[in-house]
Amino acid sequence: MHTFYLPPHEWSGRLELSGAEAHHMGRVLRLHPGDEVLVLDGEGREALCRITAIGRQSARLDIVEEKRHPRPKSGVVLAVGWGKEARRGWILEKSVELEAAGLWFWQARRSQFPVPTDAKESWHASLVAGAKQCRNPWLPELRTLPGGVEELIRASREFDHCQVLLESGLPGQSFMSGDFLGLPGRTLCVIGPEGGFTPEEADRLREAGFQALSMGERILRWETAAVMALGLHWWKLQHPGEAS
Repeated sequence: MHTFYLPPHEWSGRLELSGAEAHHMGRVLRLHPGDEVLVLDGEGREALCRITAIGRQSARLDIVEEKRHPRPKSGVVLAVGWGKEARRGWILEKSVELEAAGLWFWQARRSQFPVPTDAKESWHASLVAGAKQCRNPWLPELRTLPGGVEELIRASREFDHCQVLLESGLPGQSFMSGDFLGLPGRTLCVIGPEGGFTPEEADRLREAGFQALSMGERILRWETAAVMALGLHWWKLQHPGEAS
């Protein structure tokens, strides 16, 4: 079934799509009145709808059945060191598919460019595209942290578990086994930028109580580490009874 997105504040008894969503419905998919579609609001609401009217730039829908999905009790926010644009859209879509609770971009010492002060609309569009493809009713929280590692540490105080993925071989470091995956409550998982953490950043995060974890001896690209971290947490949440 075709899936569409409508922001939460635009929901009412009768829904109306406009702009790109309506154009895609009528001009690309060539749907007609009477056809049924799925609509998501990104905050846990999902509705089976029937098209009642469709024009060039708008479409009206009646809700046939509506579901409210509760927010998951366990969630992972992935904080990625800001870097080049390449592969950023890819990780945005994957964060929805792998049910991340949030995706943060933080200003690392080795970031090549300044992180924006606010999340961009194009990032939200990538999340929506991912949600429509996989039908995840919850969009991850988007956030930027231009204040570097200190702002990241301050933001971490609202979490139950804090993890940082570092190169292997450091004292007190653990392998990212099942013991650290899919934990109850909120988990913040931090990854460095393309150039990696500076020693000062790594030490500061460990001093602040972050659990230092490794994925093995190989040095992974940031996007590989990011999708691996999300994928491992997602797998554990799908199989909570599996042995570590």
